[in-house]
Amino acid sequence: MVTLREKQIGALKQMLNLNQPQTKVLAAEPVWKILIYDRCGQDIISPLISVKELRELGVTLHMQLHSDRDPIPEVPAVYFCQPNEENLGRISQDLQNNVYDIYHLNFISPISRQRLEELASAALQANCVSQIHKVYDQYLNFISLEDDMFILKHQNSDHISYYAINRGEIKDTEMENIMDTIVDCLFCVFATLGTVPIIRSPRGNAAEMVAEKLDKKLRENLRDTRNNLFLMDAAVAGHFSFQRPLLIVLDRNVDMATPLHHTWTYQAMAHDVLDLALNRVVVEENPGKSPVGGVRAKTRVCDLDSGDKFWAIHRGSPFPIVAEAIQEELEQYKSSEEEVKRLKASMGIDNESDAAFSMVTDNTAKLTSAVNSLPQLLEKKRLIDMHTTIATGILNTIKNRRLDTLFEFEEKVMSKATLDRSLVDLLTDPESGNPDDKMRLFIIYYICSHSMTEADFDRYAAALQSAGCDLQPLTYIKRWKAYAKMAATPNQYVGGGTKTVSMFSKLVSQGSSFVMEGVKNLVVKRHNLPVTRIVDELMELKTSPETEDFRYFDPKQLRAIDGSQVPRNRAPFQDAIVFLVGGGNYIEYQNLVDYAKYFYLLNGYLIYGSGVLNTSREFLVLLAILMMSMSTHTNSQWIAMFMFPAW
Repeated sequence: MVTLREKQIGALKQMLNLNQPQTKVLAAEPVWKILIYDRCGQDIISPLISVKELRELGVTLHMQLHSDRDPIPEVPAVYFCQPNEENLGRISQDLQNNVYDIYHLNFISPISRQRLEELASAALQANCVSQIHKVYDQYLNFISLEDDMFILKHQNSDHISYYAINRGEIKDTEMENIMDTIVDCLFCVFATLGTVPIIRSPRGNAAEMVAEKLDKKLRENLRDTRNNLFLMDAAVAGHFSFQRPLLIVLDRNVDMATPLHHTWTYQAMAHDVLDLALNRVVVEENPGKSPVGGVRAKTRVCDLDSGDKFWAIHRGSPFPIVAEAIQEELEQYKSSEEEVKRLKASMGIDNESDAAFSMVTDNTAKLTSAVNSLPQLLEKKRLIDMHTTIATGILNTIKNRRLDTLFEFEEKVMSKATLDRSLVDLLTDPESGNPDDKMRLFIIYYICSHSMTEADFDRYAAALQSAGCDLQPLTYIKRWKAYAKMAATPNQYVGGGTKTVSMFSKLVSQGSSFVMEGVKNLVVKRHNLPVTRIVDELMELKTSPETEDFRYFDPKQLRAIDGSQVPRNRAPFQDAIVFLVGGGNYIEYQNLVDYAKYFYLLNGYLIYGSGVLNTSREFLVLLAILMMSMSTHTNSQWIAMFMFPAW
């Protein structure tokens, strides 16, 4: 099956081939061109196509649309940008200044008729209509980070964040604009997939509004026989799919504990404790050493692409397993390196010039094979060094903030296991986490608890305040739990927990690259988070209190129905796309990957999407800002905003 990421890469490569189908003739010389993109276009391309691949596709130069650019004649210019007023103004300026001879204009999302006419008018005034060879709507307004995960925005993601949707002073027009932005991006996802989904969503929140608007947009496109994107894509592919995917649109409020949960898998920890964005992580090397003379600490940028086999295998693994795997990879590399040195020494050419190789007849085949493998060994060594740097940065944070202890405690809280240490001890322990860690820990405990007296709440709040915590997020969660009908919330988190393995098999040995003493070797028990459990019930067409009130939309039906009943003759779904309105996280993503791998899917696919990926720290900050925005509103206004949204 062709994944969403592969389809987006294919669409981008065809765009860079001047919107001509790519031929498989390897000897064909590419058409040399210049790529011009805005920041949104750069965010879409950078996780998918490397600079080396751009060169192979004939891109000799790639630049920002709004940067200073010199005229370059006789070379086609491929533009890839949003059709907004600012970008169109700069394109018109390029036309007026005759910067390039040939223009291929590719818009990330569809350009409106009015702005297309304005662009045509600018081309007429510049007397360069013939130089504009093509204008395309690409429908690529989303970012594929993995084969089974996408986000909608990276730059300006605050416009569709949890705060933007839930802030108290939001106006009807602002909410409409946010929902339209999300729907337009989701429409691009399904236009790229070439399939029309069946949509399910809960009632009474932003997810329902997104589902309604997307159903309407898909329905309007299907009625337009001349511009039916899905019929065109199916015809080009040479087949028509009768197995339609299920789109499950959920609101972030369905699960507020998971975004704050401390993580234990490689990818999630890299996002939570390091600076991971668009598959690129920035690691501070030697963080314990203070900068001298005002010079900043040295940082290393690591690209985590799909060609990295170690990342593909271990990104969802618990951190101790990752550290052990890095050590094993390093030992294998050293063994291969020693084999090359041993062969050279046995042939008497150790430390000799390369010319001596041609004079040796014995063992030449073995040495040639070893030498030919050197490029692969060097690449392997580069990846080992990169992952060692990332893992070392994560390990230092684990030790400094005792994240293993916090993660284990939270897992026990969420799985209703017996606690071997009181919450007050952790909150007052100066070595267990920073103030944000302690606030995250208590909010999870508060959300998952069946009841908590005001006296206990005040006692915990006093402990948090004495630990230096900002209490605004806690105040927001208290109101949220009181007004959001959260009676069933404590029962959402079941079946998780951890077990501790007594010792590491290799990482405590002498000469290990990692010093893991004092860090617990925790093994996460397989379990379903609330979002995964909802997905399972909807795909299997089960009924439960969590999903019985979900609406049903089928854009292919001639008439829109009220969505209160699901057709009884439907078979369980094989394919699903899960979208979180208000922000997602790597914990839910990995939980869905595990579910698809171990519990349900054999031949189908499961894709996780969100407007933006928030780290737990970012989500905590959003809750604090939300509480401050609520402080200027009365309770009745706040309740009306939350329970009965402005739309």
